[in-house]
Amino acid sequence: MIPHVDGVFATKFLSGDFYRSPVLHAGPFRRMFPSLSFYSRLFLGPLRWLCRRAAKGQCDDAAWVYASVWVAELMESMGCPIDVQGMDAVTAADGPCLFVANHMSTLETFMLPGMIRPRRPVTFVVKKSLTTMPFFGAVMRSRDPIVVNRVNPREDLAAVLEGGVERLKKGISIIVFPQSTRSVVFDAQRFNSIGVKLARRAKVPLVPLALKTDAWGQGKKIKELGPIKAGMAIRYRFAKPIRVQGQGKEEHAAVSEYIATTLAAWQEKDGVNR
Repeated sequence: MIPHVDGVFATKFLSGDFYRSPVLHAGPFRRMFPSLSFYSRLFLGPLRWLCRRAAKGQCDDAAWVYASVWVAELMESMGCPIDVQGMDAVTAADGPCLFVANHMSTLETFMLPGMIRPRRPVTFVVKKSLTTMPFFGAVMRSRDPIVVNRVNPREDLAAVLEGGVERLKKGISIIVFPQSTRSVVFDAQRFNSIGVKLARRAKVPLVPLALKTDAWGQGKKIKELGPIKAGMAIRYRFAKPIRVQGQGKEEHAAVSEYIATTLAAWQEKDGVNR
């Protein structure tokens, strides 16, 4: 990693419309013990660095992006090539927008800030538990996210619509994962229309985003600490912004179809980390 400079964004993903990792080779220890190798460096590296800054009130956007890129480079050091397509869509809209994506692992939560924030202000819709975690909770709170409880759907919808409109009016774009939980399988029936509803309410475009991040798997006891699969590709593809017309049913169906077909092609090519 290039040393961090306060107020200066890391530029790894400011490479135009796409980013592709160079040829990567993980060393023998990382191939034999991928999870041990990755998590030890994650906790002693970007997580510790960012949490210390957050505790001092120094977790600004530049630090957030720096840690995000640091995590991406840790994954590359595991031999996991990163392929990002369609990044011009991040800045295609004149004002703020809504990024609507499938949710596969913890990795996208770490990586997306490094891709999006250098191009436009952004925050997340997150479950409450992420804002109350020891150490990392301070990081999430510093990002002024929209917090949902995942208990009462009506209350969550109200929180997203109210908080989302407020932030979008301030020029802050939002990343939302409409799935009820992280999954390597995309189920359109569990992909709710909360993103389309917010885009319609706020009158902003939405940007469909398909992603495949299961190189960082889900844990059986602690979901955030799943198995790392060295060498597995990490993929993101942004689609062009779309405007919601009418009730948004056609747009919601189009986003679901885009994610489903893109992910199916990737899984056929790369396999699945279960």
